[in-house]
Amino acid sequence: MSTHPNDRDTPSRLDEAVGTGDLIVGEETMSTAAVLAPGHADVEASTVPPRQSPLWRRLGVQFWVCAVWVVLVGLAGVMAGILPIKDPSTSDFTALAEGPSWRYWMGTDALGRDIFSRVVHGTRVSIIVGLFAVLIGLVVGGMLGLIAGYYRRRIESVIMTFADALVAFPALVLLLTLTTFLGQTLENIVLAIGIVTVPVFIRLARANTLTFAQREFVLAAKATGSRNFRIITREVLPNVAMPLMAFSLVVVAVAIVAEGSLSFLGLSVPPTTPTWGNIIAAGRQNLQDAPHIVFFPSLVMFLTVMAFNLAGDRLREVLEVKEGAL
Repeated sequence: MSTHPNDRDTPSRLDEAVGTGDLIVGEETMSTAAVLAPGHADVEASTVPPRQSPLWRRLGVQFWVCAVWVVLVGLAGVMAGILPIKDPSTSDFTALAEGPSWRYWMGTDALGRDIFSRVVHGTRVSIIVGLFAVLIGLVVGGMLGLIAGYYRRRIESVIMTFADALVAFPALVLLLTLTTFLGQTLENIVLAIGIVTVPVFIRLARANTLTFAQREFVLAAKATGSRNFRIITREVLPNVAMPLMAFSLVVVAVAIVAEGSLSFLGLSVPPTTPTWGNIIAAGRQNLQDAPHIVFFPSLVMFLTVMAFNLAGDRLREVLEVKEGAL
């Protein structure tokens, strides 16, 4: 048998690799010491998961700017009675519809009342309505949505029919009907807006409950003989609560706009109580001569609503649990 002359004189690449401790991968050689080294960069990068940044950093600067604005507005409403500002109902007849100045930061309205003081005092009504109305919708709607998504069948049919019936009414028409029937007090305004938000939370809670009701930990709890109430409160509710809480911030913004709309139409609290909506409604008659009467309360309402919206959207994105992470 004939052999190539170089086969006897030159060792093969396999012999060289064995002698030198290298591995041949295709046409490339790799040092076995580099592959088997415990501190190899590639191996370490593939086996050690990246460290997750803390929640406050993942929320981002935008969220915290919005949160600071919301806190400042809330503190202004709570402390309106003790802040060193003018009486919102006192008129200065020497400064009727006066523009912004050092004496009146946001100017005065047609009756000479300090707009800044009225906006600060009006914050109290808007924040109370926004928070407590959403709390009603969150508690009632979240509970009904949990029950509908967990038990299904006839219970789900009854609850979802109720939610669909409420959604069938235009929101503004339903609010006008409820406020006319209940009366124009702060408690009734909160209740009316809370009723309007209930079907939104029912649908959201039901959708999230359907996602978690068939998960392994829920099925395991059922297999061990746990009662339905314990499964709902201990297994399903903690997973459904976070998206509901994040979405609540967005609904607070909607509730503030709804109260402002009712005030603008004269169907909210009595006109003697300053709110953002009735300040804007009172200034529309002087819109051409004194636009600042409408501009400043509208600006505060716009910034507050936008802050709640942006903060709620960002919180929902960060707290959203991916399917692969469960």
